[in-house]
Amino acid sequence: MPTAAPLLTPADLHGRFTPTRGHLDAATAGLPMRATVRALRDHVDAWQRGELDLARCDQDVVRSRAAFARLVGVDASDVAIGSQASVLVGLVAAALPDGAEVVVPHGDFTSVVFPFLAHADRGVTVRHVPVEELADAIRPGTAAVAYSLAQSRDGRIADAAAIGEAAARVGALTVCDLTQSAGWLPVDASAFDITVCSAYKWLTAPRGVAFLTVRPTALARLRPLHAGWYAGHDIWGSAYGPHMRLADDARRLDVSPAWPAWSGAVPALETFAATDVEAVRRHDVDLADRLLTGLDLAPRGSAIVSLPDDESGTARCALEAAGCRVAGRGGGVRLAFHVWNDADDVDRALTALRPHVRAVAH
Repeated sequence: MPTAAPLLTPADLHGRFTPTRGHLDAATAGLPMRATVRALRDHVDAWQRGELDLARCDQDVVRSRAAFARLVGVDASDVAIGSQASVLVGLVAAALPDGAEVVVPHGDFTSVVFPFLAHADRGVTVRHVPVEELADAIRPGTAAVAYSLAQSRDGRIADAAAIGEAAARVGALTVCDLTQSAGWLPVDASAFDITVCSAYKWLTAPRGVAFLTVRPTALARLRPLHAGWYAGHDIWGSAYGPHMRLADDARRLDVSPAWPAWSGAVPALETFAATDVEAVRRHDVDLADRLLTGLDLAPRGSAIVSLPDDESGTARCALEAAGCRVAGRGGGVRLAFHVWNDADDVDRALTALRPHVRAVAH
């Protein structure tokens, strides 16, 4: 019996990116692997020559769906594809009954929250509570709890186990956004009724590649609002009406793919599906915690770090002047460490940050 290939390490992944110093912003947008850049160029070249192979385009989607399924521990039949997280969360919001209550973390990313707020006209109410209090906030009558596993603003990790247990006691749907976690934090999507994930951050795919996972028991609750030929039981046999037969599994929720993005997604997703994600977590968190301890701050155990900044963005400007790519978020400066980063990136950031973070903090 053949032995399984060893899982890829962060060092293996590091070598698949073009060397780039100071990119501490995976939480905004990941860097593309060299293989992704080649795949995108090949796709555009074939398009320009009039030689685009649509069967190959379909295979890019099939391979990407399968790779994502392996990464998050579900069957490919439980995975739907889309373009953006908010589009997929919108399917869940539209499925809730009039007057439903939804619980979300205060300050979560709006792609998780706005789709539910948009249904206020039919009585859907949204309660905002601190992410640490989500489990306690779920009560009889709560229809759904929706949250990002890792918070975009500051990298706090929600207690998914406690939230899941509380939701199960009252029959509430669990809707989890994996956009800021899949790729660096080990994830088991089968623990949630529904997950969504945009793959252009930690999974380093082109923007326009997103996934939804759904438990078979929850699939019937979701109306395929975006149903088109790509959601058909037979994709290429579903191009014309008048009769509709959708796929029996999660593919019935598919949004027709933007082909170039999926060509670039294949090498990225297949690489992460073959990676030791726990090793990636240790690598990323070790770098983030090294930054914090270098600033005399307590480690936080997340790949995402939020630090105080003044209204002028002094700390962020100092980082940018030192050659660091970061983001201003939630009144602070946000840094995110991933597989292309190393200790030199931490030292560069520390040199820039020390005088400014301490001045703001104290």
